[in-house]
Amino acid sequence: MRIMRLVHAALLVSDLDVSRQFYSGVLGLSEKQRPEFDFPGAWYDLGECELHLMVTPEPLLSADKRPRRDYHIAFQVDDIEAAKRALEEAGFQFRPSSSGRGSIFVRDPDGNLIELQK
Repeated sequence: MRIMRLVHAALLVSDLDVSRQFYSGVLGLSEKQRPEFDFPGAWYDLGECELHLMVTPEPLLSADKRPRRDYHIAFQVDDIEAAKRALEEAGFQFRPSSSGRGSIFVRDPDGNLIELQK
């Protein structure tokens, strides 16, 4: 067996409307049609990959309870400075990566760690 590519990444969220505001509004991702499931969620088109948001009724660990180094997904952006401005304007705090590559980390409204890299 040989892994060919990543098909999708999935994140748990508690409030789909708030999450859509972050992923569609702040990050500018394009939502796509999603099959009917027995739970709410949203799918986003990332070219050769997708991001799936799945609403869970179980309480999620708050961001302040999670370690600084955490599971995360990374998105490549065309303009890291524009990404920083968009996050600041939307009221999201971010921190630089310690890798020295100019990437930043931000937590979504449910505390999921997102890396944005140039």
